[in-house]
Amino acid sequence: MSIPKSIPSERFVLKSMVEYATDSIVSKILLNKKVGSLTLFAFDAGQKLSEHTAPFDAVVEIIEGRGIITLGGKPRELQTGDCIIMPANVSHAVEAPERFKMLLTMIRSD
Repeated sequence: MSIPKSIPSERFVLKSMVEYATDSIVSKILLNKKVGSLTLFAFDAGQKLSEHTAPFDAVVEIIEGRGIITLGGKPRELQTGDCIIMPANVSHAVEAPERFKMLLTMIRSD
């Protein structure tokens, strides 16, 4: 399925817009603007993003499966439908105990 030309007037299903790959993390940028971006991720089981910081606030929404988001040193298990806000400049990491997909919404301005 391709990215709709006219968001939000065309309906689409987020979890079908990115596919899993064995032993990998797949990402797909849906929207990239000066004020922010939308990026879909598909994590294969056992994959992770190591601890890091970002200069912008972000929201993670789990759209399929279950993942662990460690925020400020505290792990939080999230599952389909759960969201978490990741404040700017706070360390975070992502781990996939099983395959899961997430949408990352990055907010670049106040």
